[in-house]
Amino acid sequence: MPRVIFIHPDGARETHELKAGDSVMDAALDNAVKGILAQCGGGCTCSTCHCYVEPPWGARVEPPVADELELLEYVYDREPTSRLACQVFVSDDLDGIVVRIPIRQT
Repeated sequence: MPRVIFIHPDGARETHELKAGDSVMDAALDNAVKGILAQCGGGCTCSTCHCYVEPPWGARVEPPVADELELLEYVYDREPTSRLACQVFVSDDLDGIVVRIPIRQT
């Protein structure tokens, strides 16, 4: 099972396993990761699962679709690595993907 590593604003890390094909948001919700609210439940209609996909992982995930890019226009503290966790789907090739949680969401 692939793993996702969440880095909190204070530097604390937590690692969780998920099934290939699940999203980073799924791992966060299933494990009550602080800072990933996902109020729309993965519908790509809010930005409460905003995260930063750390290099080099960002280049390895599927690029954002138009809906995600539009929502990212409205997030606080947007960075070039900003993504919506509900739109980052993990495969076995992405085992160990690292995402940071924005400080404004904690």
